Amino acid sequence: MITSFKSLIARLSEQRERKCLVVVWPHDAHTVDAVFRALREGWVSLLLVGQRESMPLPADWEEYADRIAFEYATDAADAARLAVKAVREGRAQAMMKALINTDVLLRAILNKEEGILQKGRVMSHIAVMEIPALGRLLLMSDAAVLPYPTEEQRAAQIGYLAAMCRKLEIAQPRIAMLHCTEFAGEKFPHTLTYAPLIDRSKAGEWGDILLDGPLDLRCTLDKEALDIKGINSPLEGKADALIFPDIEGANAFYKTMPLFAGAEIAGVLQGPDCPVVLSSRGDSELTKYYSIAVALA
Repeated sequence: MITSFKSLIARLSEQRERKCLVVVWPHDAHTVDAVFRALREGWVSLLLVGQRESMPLPADWEEYADRIAFEYATDAADAARLAVKAVREGRAQAMMKALINTDVLLRAILNKEEGILQKGRVMSHIAVMEIPALGRLLLMSDAAVLPYPTEEQRAAQIGYLAAMCRKLEIAQPRIAMLHCTEFAGEKFPHTLTYAPLIDRSKAGEWGDILLDGPLDLRCTLDKEALDIKGINSPLEGKADALIFPDIEGANAFYKTMPLFAGAEIAGVLQGPDCPVVLSSRGDSELTKYYSIAVALA
């Protein structure tokens, strides 16, 4: 099992296949620093879509010219369109947002005629965290896209989280559907979808996983708390992935972990034809670098 970003990057470096990352409007230093760090380490090639004269390229970029392609765009919206086209044509296996507004990029991804979100697919956000106190990676969804997931949107979240866990070499992902208590009821209607989803998991819809909920956050990650409450959960306080009830709780947790728990964090969109790194323009170079690694896992 991959338990840290360091071990994930080590595995990527060992692979013979080098995937192509298309970077949309790379006119900010943090993004360029992150993608060139990955490039220098040898586990990615780049397609940079924007205005080359405005890209803050590092002084040594020509040393890696055989692994860098440029495509000219008139503006950010044109860059998004061209990046989506590169994915559709199989020239890139992952996409990264740089100095472009999220809504502009999503408009190109969601375009009904030329986009890369197939009909019937759900788009959702996965975050991967390395929390020092936990000593391993923890996944969560959804802090950025789905406000109040329906049952079918939660089903998609389960599938995406299970798939990402397996990429991190977790053979039997343990996925928790969170709530403020362990009881489902009419007071919180969304919890009524949890039991049907657990039945679907037992029927093998997402392969070999353990799914449980509703559970509070403490009981998903602390076996002692689970035992004190007398709750019998197949997760045994060892959840690998958390599904939050709504975007409000998820976003608060997502932003709390780096601030107060010293967590390193990465995030990607799932659902489109390729993973999309949708980090904030204000994110650090390290966050963007780790997000690239998760996208290419």
